[in-house]
Amino acid sequence: MGLSRRLLRFMSSSTSKVRILPPFLQTRAYSAQFSENGPDCGAESFKRMHGRRSFRALPFAMAVSAGAFALAFNSQTAACEPPEVTRIGGKGSTELVVKGSRKELPEGFLEDLKAVCADEIILDYDDRYFHGKPQYSFHAIVNIPDVVVCPRSKKEVSEIIKACDKYKIPIVPYGGATSIEGHTLTPHGGVCIDMTLMKNVKALHVEDMDVVVEPGIGWMELNEYLKPYGLFFPLDPGPGATIGGMCATRCSGSLAVRYGTMRDNVINLEVVLANGDVVKTASRARKSAAGYDLTRLVIGSEGTLGVITEVTLRLQKIPESSVVAMCNFPSIKDAANVAIATMHSGIQVSRVELLDEVQVHAINEANGKDLPEAPTLMFEFIGTEAYAREQTARVEKIATEHHGSDFVFVQSAKEKEELWKMRKEALYANLALEPEKEAMTTDVCVPLSHLAEVISKSKAEIDSSPLTWNLYGRAWRRNGETEVP
Repeated sequence: MGLSRRLLRFMSSSTSKVRILPPFLQTRAYSAQFSENGPDCGAESFKRMHGRRSFRALPFAMAVSAGAFALAFNSQTAACEPPEVTRIGGKGSTELVVKGSRKELPEGFLEDLKAVCADEIILDYDDRYFHGKPQYSFHAIVNIPDVVVCPRSKKEVSEIIKACDKYKIPIVPYGGATSIEGHTLTPHGGVCIDMTLMKNVKALHVEDMDVVVEPGIGWMELNEYLKPYGLFFPLDPGPGATIGGMCATRCSGSLAVRYGTMRDNVINLEVVLANGDVVKTASRARKSAAGYDLTRLVIGSEGTLGVITEVTLRLQKIPESSVVAMCNFPSIKDAANVAIATMHSGIQVSRVELLDEVQVHAINEANGKDLPEAPTLMFEFIGTEAYAREQTARVEKIATEHHGSDFVFVQSAKEKEELWKMRKEALYANLALEPEKEAMTTDVCVPLSHLAEVISKSKAEIDSSPLTWNLYGRAWRRNGETEVP
């Protein structure tokens, strides 16, 4: 009940405005501030790029996926002045300028922090700047954290947050920092709580197929730990992502077509609220109809409702067999149409990835490959060997009907790992292609039925700009509903 009462205070202490962002460039940037009334006016700041502006030496990578249009919520409380927001340009403009404000840390605050975790307080400017500036994000940095703290236990997290609540200091939780939409920005300075030292596996229940972990462990580290038990955690976002950050941003990954997003794979959470209270959102039972679904309320809240200190995850058995297939197409629209047709056919794919010809060229250059430089789809099918081969043959038939060519598939573990590694490292391949430039990345989420259209229009629009750009991403449909990857 403590969490539900706290959330009711959050809702009653603010007024919300809903903005529907333009369909082609939807981004979000959030920083969490906590006061006695909950998330502060620094909780959401929105920055978007001017689509027609000439950014010198800035390549643009667009990740396209099938999902719902994003909504940006702008909540304000009376705890401080809201960030100044000025809209630039008229219809079709995609630029927002957000200005933050910053106050000096109150006297006595640092002493209180040192009493909690004296050995894990960072005041060095370069380290604070690193924590305050997202990598490969076009969101402009306004301020950096005044201090970075690295707790090792939920007790330390609770004491840190109590100190911030006492002095009314903004808080931004920090994980693997692999997100691209400004989640770790600190427009009002304050405290950055780096959770990466809390990375223990607290309990593994092999028979129940679940695991209890601290938020700082990475999904790749976790899967290495689980491999000897024949289990794995199926979500696979960017390399380096941590479980806590994956919960906070409600991430997905390429396997979401088969296993769902983070909201489908978390059983419960332990969360430290804005006043330092520690709550558990649910039991370890797989099914419960008792009370509010607080777990899924916190998942995706991006640090605005509390700091996650423990996660219980649902696990899966490592598949018996899998096949990875690739196919080329004369146009990006043909490739998108095959992805849609595959979803509609009822074929149970585990991955569907789309790469344009520029991205394939970058992968070839970075890895010394000679893949056909054309719009390409990558599929993965899992199950028994016979089932995976059957699904592969069905998709090959669909691809041929949509002008696909050079349909190939691999089954050896080494070849499959190499192909997915190249896809996972697509951003670094782009940076290597033009090393003198910087990256600007964003996600575009649309309903599945609009996928081919939005890709074609986006490509035509950006091809006419001075940007070097490429496209890669996924299209998927789960349980009859379009999901946001």
